[in-house]
Amino acid sequence: MKLKIFLILLSPALLFSCMTPPKNVAYFQDLEKYLQNKVDGSNPLMYEPVIKKFDELMIIVSAPVLEQVTVAQFNLPMTSYLNVGDLGETNVQQSPSIQTYTVDFDGSINYPVIGKIHLAGLTKSKAIENIKNLVSKYVDIDNPIITLKIMSFNVSVLGEVLKPGTIPVKQEKMSILDAIGAAGDLTIHGNRERVLVIRENSNGYQDFHWVDLTKSDIFSSPYYYLQQNDKIIVEPNKTKQLESKYGVAEGYKLSVFSMVFSAVSVIASTTIAIISLSK
Repeated sequence: MKLKIFLILLSPALLFSCMTPPKNVAYFQDLEKYLQNKVDGSNPLMYEPVIKKFDELMIIVSAPVLEQVTVAQFNLPMTSYLNVGDLGETNVQQSPSIQTYTVDFDGSINYPVIGKIHLAGLTKSKAIENIKNLVSKYVDIDNPIITLKIMSFNVSVLGEVLKPGTIPVKQEKMSILDAIGAAGDLTIHGNRERVLVIRENSNGYQDFHWVDLTKSDIFSSPYYYLQQNDKIIVEPNKTKQLESKYGVAEGYKLSVFSMVFSAVSVIASTTIAIISLSK
């Protein structure tokens, strides 16, 4: 009898000891298991930017010094802007800027001398190769140098992060972790198990994919490295949703009431069990 009463009294303590902070706050909780299952020598996650419609591209064709004049016809002229001073005088901007190409709705750019070049859907290296082959048809140069850069490479991070907004990606490569880090990390109210990535595919439609940052399989996901104009939306957790529905004060009171009600229920059920056993 005493043993049964002891076990009944012990059960509430065990119950409340299990009320630890939620495990969904930490990132990559199964990392050790992921590393154990990872096959050594497997192909690494490769990434190369793909050109899309409406991308803004900087393309420069260059060659050895003696042949630079020959390829100059394939480059857009530098532009200078006129600035009007306080006294009304007009000054030419000292640092001219490079003109860019915008990929049109058909996925092409209008290139000097060559004309239309279709680039949408091509990787950066493939686009450089295509432009190089086209230029070589017009000039007798063995190895013209093609420099291509996606100037409009931006990603946006919204929702439960410290600094939501648009992030320019100068190096044309950014992982979802880099983007979240640039946004100041998730707030304590961010749902790490449901982070939405919105990506525009080659057909112009939106793809939606949910990422679980508590799982390590993100490292092998095609959404680990971001593409230009990707949108990352961090959903609020249940606590934040409760606060937004009832207000901060009401949500806090409701959560406290829920805890008190659970405690009272446990104590009541324990008391009833003790009384029934003592009879």
